[in-house]
Amino acid sequence: MTVCVLHVAAEMYPLLKTGGLADVVGALPPAQSQLGSDARVILPGFPAVLAGLTGIEPVAVLGHAFGAGEVRLERGLLEPHGVVVYVVRADSFYDRPGNPYLDASHHPYGDNDRRFALLAWAAARVATGADPDWHPHILHAHDWHAGLAPAYLRAFERSSGTPRIPSVMTVHNLAYQGVFPAEQFGVLQLPPDFLAVDGVEFYGHLSFLKAGLYFAERITTVSPTYAREIQTQQHGAGLHGLLQTRSHDISGILNGVDYSIWNPSTDTTIDTRYTPAKPTGKLKCKAALQERLGLERNDDALLFGVVSRLTEQKGLDLLLSAIPDIVQRGGQLAVLGTGDLALENGMKNAAAAHPGAVAVELGFDETLSHSIIAGCDIVMVPSRFEPCGLTQLYALAYGSLPLVHRVGGLADTVVDSSLENLADDLATGFVFDAFERPGIVAAIRRAFALKARRTEWKTVMRRAMTKNFGWEAAAQDYAEIYRGLRPSDQP
Repeated sequence: MTVCVLHVAAEMYPLLKTGGLADVVGALPPAQSQLGSDARVILPGFPAVLAGLTGIEPVAVLGHAFGAGEVRLERGLLEPHGVVVYVVRADSFYDRPGNPYLDASHHPYGDNDRRFALLAWAAARVATGADPDWHPHILHAHDWHAGLAPAYLRAFERSSGTPRIPSVMTVHNLAYQGVFPAEQFGVLQLPPDFLAVDGVEFYGHLSFLKAGLYFAERITTVSPTYAREIQTQQHGAGLHGLLQTRSHDISGILNGVDYSIWNPSTDTTIDTRYTPAKPTGKLKCKAALQERLGLERNDDALLFGVVSRLTEQKGLDLLLSAIPDIVQRGGQLAVLGTGDLALENGMKNAAAAHPGAVAVELGFDETLSHSIIAGCDIVMVPSRFEPCGLTQLYALAYGSLPLVHRVGGLADTVVDSSLENLADDLATGFVFDAFERPGIVAAIRRAFALKARRTEWKTVMRRAMTKNFGWEAAAQDYAEIYRGLRPSDQP
């Protein structure tokens, strides 16, 4: 029996990407289709989304809503997988240059509440028959941008008397909750009693994410460890109480890697392709990266890499404190990212202080990100918290050993190169426990020590490259959740 699922999200690779959410939404539906599901996606009508789809055609006129004028629903195809993508056309809301969430001054758009309420509302309309040719069995909402969709399903059920389809809410990062002033509740077109502790109210404000966590039938997060962490006060971001009451409805499903994009044996963006059996091309990638970034050409220098948003959440303030330890031991550091001004300046100052040993490029470049992942010996992911993390999974595939803080998905995917783990053939990287300078410095020292033992280093590198974090397992786990939500008599 084919399961029809509608994914609701703000971005999807390769159409539009500002973070890991887009990678997940781009990879999960094709993986589900491989299992026989009919997985579709609904996105805001951002210019990049419209430009990347083929065969766009009208589906329905949804009427005037949220002050956006006439809202239209269209449908196109995302090649090469042929994923059907619905587009919410409301040009006054979505046809804006630059960042999809921020204005030219890098402040959130003042109407983001209405822009993403419209996305969720339109998704609920599709779930209740807006496309006469297709009806989903499950609505799957991703992050706060889609958080109101389960609430609209509940509201539509109340107004029409028609049973709603079940919904799943996936938390990619609990720190981003879509919080707005409570006085904006009226624009959301939800029943008045939804503005309550048992609803969208959150400490005197509105939280789109909380709405999804409250109204969805099931909740998932993007790693098993993160599923446990968010139910604690330390990592629950004010929502741990609600999440504790829903503990039996929460599952942690590890994100996967799209190996059609992240595979050193087929990656055309890197200098030389290589495999676990023939990894010599990695040295050529390292040399090319050193030349590209102006680092000293030295095959023996332990090259550390960072591809990340430059934020404190990613632990890059801690990394800054450890840069002297890397350089003093003869190591190098390559950084690609953008984010907090203080961290950007800190990285630039480190590069100025250590020419030839530290290189920093501010911004984001997809090709350079592949070059860093392939060319580095170590990829740093020292996050304060990390729901899943994709960078360390890419690093494993390319034999660039991850150095990570033991939290969230990092704890679930990287095995420390301790003596015991080396002896048991388990080690794939370096892990530190306490988020403090001595912890990361000790992990850096272990990396240098292992690099000096060339045979063991190559063994760990090959083991990392043969780990399989493909999307097949995640797609199977989501299918199991969907099966548990569908009534046995549902067609």
